Amino acid sequence: MGDVAKGAKIFKQKCAQCHVVEKSKGHRVGPNLAGLFGRKTGSAPGYAYTEANKSKGIVWGPCTLFEYLEKPDKYIPGTKMVFAGLKKPAERKDLIAYMEKACTEGESK
Repeated sequence: MGDVAKGAKIFKQKCAQCHVVEKSKGHRVGPNLAGLFGRKTGSAPGYAYTEANKSKGIVWGPCTLFEYLEKPDKYIPGTKMVFAGLKKPAERKDLIAYMEKACTEGESK
């Protein structure tokens, strides 16, 4: 498992421009991530996903995010997410540890 504090820094530096984790906030350029874990790709209500995201058919969890975050456009060809990815496995683990905590806590905010 990764380091939540390190993951929070990574989220702030690389993700927060486009995503939020608090349920009470709306979508940005990217979808709101509250409730992400256990949710099917392309299914956050009110966000305009690409057909590629809607039809990928996986459920988000630590393993799928670990693979996705390495190179999003390779994992879901046709995604509109322009993030290049995180090459270092430790950074992905840290980010996922933070997201697992924040996206779950964000459901209640």
